[in-house]
Amino acid sequence: MQGTLSKMRGQAGSPISYFLPLGEQQVALNDFIGKAISLTFSGNIFCCNCGKKTKKSFSQGHCFVCMKKLASCDMCIMKPETCHFAAGTCREPEWAEQHCMVPHYVYLANTSGLKVGITRHSQIPTRWIDQGATQAVAIFKVQTRLQSGLVEVALSEFVADKTNWRNMLKDVAVELDLKAEAERLKPLIANKLQELTALYGDSAIEALDEPVMELSFPKLHSANKLSSFNFDKDPVASGILQGIKGQYLIFDTGVINIRKFTGYEVTFTAL
Repeated sequence: MQGTLSKMRGQAGSPISYFLPLGEQQVALNDFIGKAISLTFSGNIFCCNCGKKTKKSFSQGHCFVCMKKLASCDMCIMKPETCHFAAGTCREPEWAEQHCMVPHYVYLANTSGLKVGITRHSQIPTRWIDQGATQAVAIFKVQTRLQSGLVEVALSEFVADKTNWRNMLKDVAVELDLKAEAERLKPLIANKLQELTALYGDSAIEALDEPVMELSFPKLHSANKLSSFNFDKDPVASGILQGIKGQYLIFDTGVINIRKFTGYEVTFTAL
């Protein structure tokens, strides 16, 4: 089966069911755990937005032109606290109305340990699956992406805002009481929350009391060989598929971050 890669689609379940998109086709990956497979890069890369062939991929699958013009590739997507929509300088105001000026959640997750993150209201639990979280809970609901970024920055003074992918794949994180962690952290940012409420209104930030979601990933073993396959250096990633977590395929020979190679044309083969 051949086609261009997109990020894996995870379907909630116990364990999560993973599907690998290859152009218009997709592979049900859970069926291949414990079996030998290979992904072979053809050398062709196609922009995930305009479809044009490109020599190099930018911002997870875009050609240079699309990377420069799309709001979804702007730095404020990585750093939402720098949102400049209100300044009138957004690259695509209509896109931002649909993706940024909508409710967002600030959450706590257990990935490589405790972390804080944000996601749109429509991306739960997708965001948590993509990050390889074994536990997650939304703790605040806000009106816009900018507001979620500002709350996240406040919390990041006390808890990590990034996942250590190596530790995530090695399953070093121990089970956490995320509700207790939320109660510990909320008073630490009380003054900042008051400032934001005064700025954006009483309804801008809503504290939540949601149940913790537990997630389990399909795998025979935790990753024991963390060398990364890289299609830019070697066109073949192969071995016995031992598991899937986040956006990583875990082989007995190494691991590969599928999302990193969005737009790469590959052939999937069961060996």
